Amino acid sequence: MTQTRKDTPFHIVASDLDGTLLAPNHQLSDFSKQTLKALHEKGFTFVFATGRHHIDVASIRQIAGIPAYMITSNGARVHDQNDQLMYSNNVPADLVQAVIDVIRDDHNIFIHMYQDDNWLLDRDDETLAKFHSESGFSYQRFDASAAPTDGIAKIFFTHPEHDHEHLVTYEHKLREQFGDKLNIAFSTPWCLEVMAAEVSKGHALEAVAKSLNLSLENCIAFGDGMNDAEMLDMAGKGLVMATAHHKVKQALPHLDVIGSNADDAVAHYLHQHLF
Repeated sequence: MTQTRKDTPFHIVASDLDGTLLAPNHQLSDFSKQTLKALHEKGFTFVFATGRHHIDVASIRQIAGIPAYMITSNGARVHDQNDQLMYSNNVPADLVQAVIDVIRDDHNIFIHMYQDDNWLLDRDDETLAKFHSESGFSYQRFDASAAPTDGIAKIFFTHPEHDHEHLVTYEHKLREQFGDKLNIAFSTPWCLEVMAAEVSKGHALEAVAKSLNLSLENCIAFGDGMNDAEMLDMAGKGLVMATAHHKVKQALPHLDVIGSNADDAVAHYLHQHLF
């Protein structure tokens, strides 16, 4: 294996998936696949850092054809290159039903949970299949009035008509009720996510770096959502996608903005700056 370039402090590359590394069809383009393989051959460590479930991401990693770490559920789970669980931090069991109850009576919103190896959803939503067409990972139904509470990596809420402001009202309600007991963030403007208070992609990336005897200064990270903000701010170099929500750009005005996921901006940036 060839060595990492001597003139870069970066040894770890972390990237969000949807809206960032994946094309708009939620799949890896051929150019991105080739880039990830070349990155691995040059000695860099790659990290998928996403809100997705680890089983879903493992399938994408297999398609990419490289060993990679997986930060999933926005940092509530971290798996190493051999699929060994390195880190886990669940939503406190005594808060799960209380969080769901804030939103349960709003029938315009879908309620999801990632529980260990399962994706749970309170009712059927066929439009979600496009997000998981490559991995085949699918949901099971659950009763939102009697939700399971153990092993919950995250709870998240989606609006089928992509009504961001409608979800913002619940963001405020959840923050008002739970304060600093939970980490509440948008992964996309129409997906509101709830994790344990200490959970973030940034802290998970720090755990990966430390396991390799490296630091966050050795990390370069890409993202487009508010759930990426800590990771982008904490990494040695954080890059914001051009298509990121304006709230992300407002929160991180000191970071460089690159192109769109539709144009393989992450892969192009890696070619220009690391190869």
